[in-house]
Amino acid sequence: MLRKIFSNLEEYLLVYSLMFSVALVFGQVVMRYLFSSSLYWSEEMARYLFLWQIWLGASYATKEHRHLRIEVVKDILKTEKSKKIFELFALSIWLAFSIFLAFKGFELVKMLLLRGQVSPAMRFPMAYAYLSVPVGCSLMSIRLIDNMLHLIHSNNNSGSNMGV
Repeated sequence: MLRKIFSNLEEYLLVYSLMFSVALVFGQVVMRYLFSSSLYWSEEMARYLFLWQIWLGASYATKEHRHLRIEVVKDILKTEKSKKIFELFALSIWLAFSIFLAFKGFELVKMLLLRGQVSPAMRFPMAYAYLSVPVGCSLMSIRLIDNMLHLIHSNNNSGSNMGV
């Protein structure tokens, strides 16, 4: 049960946050045009939800092998083994960058928590909005490690499922 939740975590969060965002923006439009009033916090909430959707979506795209890729160098390589090694090298660089972003993101969140900065409309701690970066990058790092292990243990040695 937990494995199923984790393997689909980004999907669940993205679907429900999108449903909430659509309802929120629709409610704001109805309030504005029908009642000549508005929800002062809805635009800010939609913006922060969008931030979370971006970083969770990046992790989901990693899991599904849907990031854009330029495979010129990989196509030049002759053997499947060299293609696999190159793919592992590329994933390693991506993993290092994701870990770096996660680490620096957590440092920023810690600093924002210490300063107590809040959002203008909702008075919501800004650290929660910025937390989307390290959480998304941490999930992306886990997905990258999973991709690398799958590539290493693949029987066909082709790595053909590792890109778009």
